[in-house]
Amino acid sequence: MKKNILITILVALLFTSCAHEYNQVYKSTNYSYKYEFAKECFAKGKFGYAVPLLQELVTIMKGTDNAQECLYMLAMSEYGLDDYEAASETFKKYVQTYPHGDFAEMSSFYIGQSLYAGTPEPRLDQTPTVAAIAAFQDYLDRYPQGKMKGTAEQRLFELQDKLIRKEYLNAKLYYNLGSYFGNCTSGGNNYEACIITAENALNDFPYTPLREEFAILLMKSKYELAQMSVESKKIQRYQDAEDECYGFINEYPDSKERATAERFIEKCKEFTKN
Repeated sequence: MKKNILITILVALLFTSCAHEYNQVYKSTNYSYKYEFAKECFAKGKFGYAVPLLQELVTIMKGTDNAQECLYMLAMSEYGLDDYEAASETFKKYVQTYPHGDFAEMSSFYIGQSLYAGTPEPRLDQTPTVAAIAAFQDYLDRYPQGKMKGTAEQRLFELQDKLIRKEYLNAKLYYNLGSYFGNCTSGGNNYEACIITAENALNDFPYTPLREEFAILLMKSKYELAQMSVESKKIQRYQDAEDECYGFINEYPDSKERATAERFIEKCKEFTKN
């Protein structure tokens, strides 16, 4: 018990001592000393201490030999604090200011990495995901044989998968809404929206692992759309649904939804056989 109390007291004293030293450095006008202290904080992973110092120093050090390193350490410290939005902007600033600098390649990579780390789950708006994809692509264009090429390419696959999952969730939502018209304020209906969303997704990502799931939604939506159509459009839409079902069976002969496709074909034939 006494040992634990002693350890607690020592830790508290050490923390107080560090905080006191930091406050002295922060108030100091000895910028060389402040810069070295900031480097030490950065090296030890004390990013919360490093950031305020480096934010001041990037202006003070501008035009000096330490300016590049100072700006890069600030960006990496912000990244280390999970402040991904600030980090991506600081990395961008580095690339713009020092396009051929010592840390230009890594800064270019970390623009994308910062955006990647801040991307939301597939159900949410994917604007940050699109931005991250663009950033990684820019890195690969700038450094086709860069040291982070493999990681950047892997990140691109992950981000594209997130986009395709977003499109799948959108298409599935339209299908589940079915005949509900409350959200169809501009004409059309949910099955048509599902078809358009699924077809566009397959055109944009033809090799997606979700290809069969999109195909199932297409097949079901086209059949449901035919069923709810006015008489003048029924035959054409049943034909379209029938063709979709045949295409589905040809591409996925062992699918769990094959029986559904076959059942739809028989129903469609009642309208298309004449």
